[in-house]
Amino acid sequence: MDHIKLPQDLKSLSFRQLDALCAEIRNVLIHTVSKTGGHLSSNLGVVELTVALHKTFHPPCDKIVWDVGHQTYTHKILTGRKNKMNTLRQKGGISGFPKPAESPYDAFVAGHSSTSISVAAGLARAKTLNHEPGFSIAVIGDGAFTGGMAYEALNNAGHYKDRIIVVLNDNEMSISKNVGAFARYLAQIRSKPEYYSTRNQIRKLISAVPLVGKPLAKLASDSKSYLKEMLYHSNLFEDFGFEYVGPVDGHDLESLCDAFERAKASNGPVLVHVDTVKGKGYSFAEKQPDAYHGVPQFNAQLGSCENRPQDFSAVFGSWIAEAAEKDSKICAVTAAMKDGTGLEEFAVRFPERFYDVGIAEPHAATFCAGLSAGGFRPVFAVYSTFLQRAYDQVMQDMAIANEHVVLAVDRAGIVGEDGETHQGVFDISFLSSIPGMTILSPATYPELRACLDRAVYRCNGPVAVRYPKGREKAFPAGLHGNEKFQISEDADILLVSYGRIAVSCCQAAELLKQRGVRVGVLKLTQLLPYCEELLPMLLKKKSIFFVEESSEQGSIAQMTGNLLLKNGYQGRYFVRAIPNRFLAQASVDEIFEELGWTPQQLAAWVEEAIR
Repeated sequence: MDHIKLPQDLKSLSFRQLDALCAEIRNVLIHTVSKTGGHLSSNLGVVELTVALHKTFHPPCDKIVWDVGHQTYTHKILTGRKNKMNTLRQKGGISGFPKPAESPYDAFVAGHSSTSISVAAGLARAKTLNHEPGFSIAVIGDGAFTGGMAYEALNNAGHYKDRIIVVLNDNEMSISKNVGAFARYLAQIRSKPEYYSTRNQIRKLISAVPLVGKPLAKLASDSKSYLKEMLYHSNLFEDFGFEYVGPVDGHDLESLCDAFERAKASNGPVLVHVDTVKGKGYSFAEKQPDAYHGVPQFNAQLGSCENRPQDFSAVFGSWIAEAAEKDSKICAVTAAMKDGTGLEEFAVRFPERFYDVGIAEPHAATFCAGLSAGGFRPVFAVYSTFLQRAYDQVMQDMAIANEHVVLAVDRAGIVGEDGETHQGVFDISFLSSIPGMTILSPATYPELRACLDRAVYRCNGPVAVRYPKGREKAFPAGLHGNEKFQISEDADILLVSYGRIAVSCCQAAELLKQRGVRVGVLKLTQLLPYCEELLPMLLKKKSIFFVEESSEQGSIAQMTGNLLLKNGYQGRYFVRAIPNRFLAQASVDEIFEELGWTPQQLAAWVEEAIR
């Protein structure tokens, strides 16, 4: 590795040297992620694939688009960032995802799944229009292929003759084990590779026949649909207009480079099917690829990831399993996030009512609406950042039809080190714009259970129960109220918040009390519909300070301010929420401090405003 500065340094290395390089890279990956946390299994599985891509192609002239971008650690090592790997996912360090602002070798931002073929098709079309050399390569996993956008892109890209190569990284996994018809289809292809090797051998032999070889090869090509139906049925990718190459051993560098050279020689779109092993080269990750997909710091020698602590996701998982035991109408739906959302127990105990639809949030949302219309009580467990992908379906298929679906919105708020693409700070802004939506935001484990009970049995239409990543925080004593809100002492100055950040407000009020400033705290649990009984009380306050772990645009703080203004509020109203920008990677505590949300910062903010 000491001799590899940029990808062109790979060109002169033998395959034996490249094998040694791959072993070194794996050691770096394991050591780095054990110190910084991050995505391990997915990166270990694509080491040879990444090396082969950089040996065969010529980035940044050739554009490599990664899907999903969390598998780019080897790519970063090979493109001038190996000495920065110790800063991976840290504040001010290198991102765990591709970022063009970080390197010209990163062709496109990629934090969400199933987008790479669309991006690569656009880049390839641009090269064609600009008469520019080079290829566009989309590296997409079989898990990402469960997202409908991938097929929309195949349909479009196969129509043109641009120089696009799709590399299907088939490891039979997304985060959890892949499910569905596409997974079965790839299993069928893997089980019958002899058709493709035979086809290619016949094509070469026919082409070599003097004088008549090329016409015969064209005839064979024109007849291949009949041949496929007779020998193998059909190949989905060829039917989309892509030449198919594979399956290829994704850990055999020579085979990979040969396949990529064949793809480069084609005159149109090509799909290279590569078989890899998620977690390759690290026994702990190979045995438990899902457990080592995204990991905190761990002991690299012992391979010991921390046992999952009791957190909001685990509490949700316990609640829904208990509820389903009593209620046969409860169904759990997830989009390839069974483990992350806490649904492992439910999946084992109630397999007939557990639905992992793959990386397909739009389908999951409308599927839930259909379950509701059929008389069931669906609960869709989804990360806030991924719920964004189903906005249209939540509005059109849930809200307009007033179907009763519970959205268990995990990772709501700041998530930290995954950065801009994964911060869960927009769900309130887009959900609050949908008529008939109920939004509940519990701050503790008992509140989460109570909100879920209420959402399933006492609410109508779509209901979002949103909760943060990690564990609950202890609230100071003194709050009292009901299931919609709680309040501390009565005072002319009021801090208003919800969720875990309300703890900071309580602590800030205590600091101010010690300085002789009397401040009350209002902690909301029901965000929408707005609690009308709060308005008369708020109108009496001299100063109101709203603190919100959400984007300020479309926020509850903004909505409350508008209500106060419409009703003639005479006091002063202040908001401290997330400004209209994306939040870069850092720890949750570092981002809280950056946004002025520590108890000390909030207390200073109030003191300065009331002088």
